[in-house]
Amino acid sequence: MMTEMHVSRLSLQKAIGSFLDELSDVRLASVHTVAAYRRDLLKFMAHCGADVGVDTISRTQIQDWLVACHASGLAASTLARRLSAVSSFFDDAVRSGHCKSNVAAGIRAPKQPRRLPRTLPPEQTSALMQKTDRASDKRDLALLAVMYGCGLRVSEVVGLNMHDINLDQNELRVLGKGRKERIVPLPEGAVAYVQAYLSERGAGLVEEETEQDQAVFLNKYYGRLSIRSVQRMLKERAVQTGADVSVSPHRLRHSFATHLLAGGVDLRAIQELLGHASLGTTERYTHLDIAKLTEVYDKTHPRARKK
Repeated sequence: MMTEMHVSRLSLQKAIGSFLDELSDVRLASVHTVAAYRRDLLKFMAHCGADVGVDTISRTQIQDWLVACHASGLAASTLARRLSAVSSFFDDAVRSGHCKSNVAAGIRAPKQPRRLPRTLPPEQTSALMQKTDRASDKRDLALLAVMYGCGLRVSEVVGLNMHDINLDQNELRVLGKGRKERIVPLPEGAVAYVQAYLSERGAGLVEEETEQDQAVFLNKYYGRLSIRSVQRMLKERAVQTGADVSVSPHRLRHSFATHLLAGGVDLRAIQELLGHASLGTTERYTHLDIAKLTEVYDKTHPRARKK
């Protein structure tokens, strides 16, 4: 005969704090992931109250909160993310013995429109790689060659350290989402840009810094380049070279994947290069390719034209 689960009374505020600590210290989630969970769960706590017991929250309260969020004009993707955060929180609360069941389980997230990733045509990426008179031109060219040539996330490229680069083997060691490491090949063209940048990078570095601590891409103060700086550099470079000003680091990553797919590279190989945990995430690029083919067909095929 099964005994009834013992539930220890804990306020919502303390339970959320405990969950976020575990997410960061035990599950080793990224800073961005923890921050996203914190924002969503604090919104939920504002709706329910900080001092209410976790075990007293009902399914109806969660549904009412989502309805209120929807009424405020939030997108379906935001509602789905908030529901996911609350559901993960209650999963942890059940495991920790703070409530008997996950009251968010089974609540359906609003249907989201399927959005295809935006890409840049090859001539636009070539325009970005034109030389400029910027003082940081060698660094910027090397960064672009690595980010686009390896399909890296912007957080991955600014997180590169000197010991992650192996120019003898033309490889990079990349720390991706969930702190998972992967090895990606560095294209020959990118190697030349990286070598040109590294030849002038050393000036100004303090001797006490060890190779383990040194970021590859530095700002003018010899500190690690920030994500915001890379985003700003791309926009400024696009204006200066005549490239598409809507360019972004993630759009370059999408372009890398789409161009590989168009070149006949296997989807599994693209998944490994991008560091996707699920093949389903990578499969978005097949839909993008089909959408592009359909667009070309509609514009050019005589049978597609209406009389």
